[in-house]
Amino acid sequence: MGSTIRPIGDVPSIRDEVERLLAAAIISGELEPAQLVTAPNLATRFEVSATPVREAMINLEKRGLVESVRYKGFRIRGMDDSELREIVEVRQWLEGPAMALVARGADRERIGSFRERADDIVAAALESDLTRFLDADHEFHLGLLRLAGNARLLQVVTELRGKTRLVGLAGMSGTDELRTSADEHHTLLDLLLSGDGEGADLFMRRHIAHVLGWWSGKPES
Repeated sequence: MGSTIRPIGDVPSIRDEVERLLAAAIISGELEPAQLVTAPNLATRFEVSATPVREAMINLEKRGLVESVRYKGFRIRGMDDSELREIVEVRQWLEGPAMALVARGADRERIGSFRERADDIVAAALESDLTRFLDADHEFHLGLLRLAGNARLLQVVTELRGKTRLVGLAGMSGTDELRTSADEHHTLLDLLLSGDGEGADLFMRRHIAHVLGWWSGKPES
């Protein structure tokens, strides 16, 4: 697996790209909780100036992913088990029933259009490209959630997903568990397309539960 923190080349917004990659590195565990980082050192690795990196770090601080340390830089914020469990529970309460609504009422053609995104998730898992995996997963789930037709729900879940840590993900490259989780996106689509609201609800809850299992570096039964 290559590092998420790498030269970024020519992009429309250096700050936005740095923020995206740093967030992926934090959420996946590549940047570990309590680790200190500085804008100049990160800028060297991204091969950009320090200013957009510093701006990106300030945005990440607002999102609760880092905290500034005077004269030292930024510290990666961790998340204790109880906080993570609470976030997972709220996500299950919201995202499971939302998938039931999508299964029962959303346009089947629009649901089916997410098959390509599910393929992207599987491909990223096979290639151990965690940044691509997280981006595709984010777009897949929030896109399906958008079909539920509730903008406030989408806003809340987006915020919760942005705070969720998957600190064991960085060590799962090439594992059966990563491939299994990736394949689950196709299973969810099958349930949605069949109109199985109850099945989609329960399956989504189990899918989110990986955050407390595999994505936390813990075995699942």
